[in-house]
Amino acid sequence: MAKLAISITHAKDDADKATVGMVVANAAVASGQETVVFLSTEGVYLGQKGYVSDIHEEGFAPLADLLHNYQEAGGTVWVCSPCFKKRGLTENDLIPGAVIVGGAKLVEFLSQGASCITY
Repeated sequence: MAKLAISITHAKDDADKATVGMVVANAAVASGQETVVFLSTEGVYLGQKGYVSDIHEEGFAPLADLLHNYQEAGGTVWVCSPCFKKRGLTENDLIPGAVIVGGAKLVEFLSQGASCITY
């Protein structure tokens, strides 16, 4: 099984990129790849409870459905700790299943041979 990190750096500031990142993440996890979505910079908002409920780019499933389906399929969501804190968010704000991590956790995953795509 291959490893794939999908780095999502956007949220409502570029909902198209956030949505496409989650589409790719769903494709990866559905094809049996060990998949991590890493939310950083503005992308950390995707890990906030209720935030994605009104994001729906034309031609795609709603972002809330994409995120839910990804997690249900076994995909991992990591949220950048300093990015999350910078925006005044706390662990109580996190969606279920998301984990706050530092950059070292992503580096460790990548050093194990994971490829990375950024949106």
